[in-house]
Formats: sequence, C-alpha cells, structure tokens
Amino acid sequence: MGLYVETRIRADLDDLWARTQQPDQHQRWDLRFSEIDYLPRVEDEPQRFRYATRVTPFLKIAGTGVSAGERERPDGTRTSALRFASPHPLSLLAEGSGYWRYVPDGDGIRFLTGYDYRPRWGAFGALADRLVFRPLMGWATAWSFDRLRLWLERGVTPERALLNWLAELAVRALVVAVACTGLGLESALRLLGPFAASMAYACPLLLSVAVCLALFKAPLSTTPAARRCLRRPPTRVRAPRLLNALETPR
Repeated sequence: MGLYVETRIRADLDDLWARTQQPDQHQRWDLRFSEIDYLPRVEDEPQRFRYATRVTPFLKIAGTGVSAGERERPDGTRTSALRFASPHPLSLLAEGSGYWRYVPDGDGIRFLTGYDYRPRWGAFGALADRLVFRPLMGWATAWSFDRLRLWLERGVTPERALLNWLAELAVRALVVAVACTGLGLESALRLLGPFAASMAYACPLLLSVAVCLALFKAPLSTTPAARRCLRRPPTRVRAPRLLNALETPR
C-alpha cells in the first residue's frame, strides 16, 4: 500500500470498532470526509456506501465505495477492507483501496491503515499527487487518527479537538508574526538610548527563540497532531485477503 498510518489507542476494542465502522461516528473524526452514508444493502453482499468531501463552501466532491469487515478472527484481531472510486471530474483521486486493522496490544490497540489509489489527469495528476496531494492525504490520515485517539482516551470530542488545533495554530502564527515585526524594530530601538540599544541587541535572540518554540514545540496534549502517529510500517505488511473479495465500485 502506498500510504501507512498507525497509532496506539488505550480503549475498548468494541468502542474503537463502533467509532470507526458507524458512518455517523466515522465522519466526525476523519478529516478526509465530510459525509459518509451507507446505501441499502443486499443480503450476503458487501456494504456499499457513499462519501463526500467538502473542498469549499460551494464545492463538494463525492464518490462511492464498498466495504467488508471481519469482526471475529482466530488471532483476536479485527479487519476492515474497502474499495472506492469517484467519478467527479475535479477529483484527483480516481479509484483506490485500503484496509484497517485492529490489533490488541497489552492495555491498548494498534489501530493501523494502509491504502493506495490511482490519480487521474495523466502526467499532471501524477506530479500533483506526488508533490502535494499524497503528502496531504498522509498528514490528514495521521491527524485524524490522533483526533480519534483523543476522543477515546481523553473524552475530547472531535469538534473540541478541531477548535483546540485551530486555537493553537492561531497562537503559533501570531507569535511568528509578532517576531517578524519585532525584528524590524531593532534599528529603531538603537536610537532611543543606551538601554534601548542593549535591548535591541538581545531582541533578535529572544525573537528567534520564540519563533523556534512556535514552529517546533510539541502540541498540547489535547491538540491532535499527525506527528504522534507512525508513518512507516515497523515490519513488512500485506493487504488482507478480504480485500480480494471486493470489486471496485463503478
């Protein structure tokens, strides 16, 4: 699979399964989707669903998918697999497939995903995907996994987690903006006398420290962060055989 994300969540396996398998719960924490709806299901066939992502207030890109899950496996793990496709001409993502694995591990659960997709728009789409879209999708997946972890472990709702992230992002941006403005005041301070001049010499160092803290300090414990997730598999992984039983929706 082209993209891989893993997190460890201290939660009940049934609770994690519900938050990830029920559409109304899934769409709350997953940044990649604005809407997820199950379609009427035919007995003994995989579950079909419709998804949508709101790109702008006036543009929503939709697609369809098919999924199947193994809730009880002999080794105690669970697996969910899906295939998806979007016919929307503005969707860079044409079709793809992926899986989720739920692996009990001591007092927690290793929750991991692997997925890949085929971009459209020819050579331009392939380049845009490699430089922009694929890194963005990897970040959004990891950020969403950490938001799910905060919901299950600490009771921070996805909506509150988003507000926490926006607030912290705004504070960091403000610190950088003030620092950049302050660097321009250095020469003016030197004209105000010896004390101000000494402050002017110290100002760049202090502002540089502030910028470094704003850019690199670890996020608060209630703020979701993609950096907390594993982005490469620790060992070689294979897609579940369950994926082979699913056909790409048309």
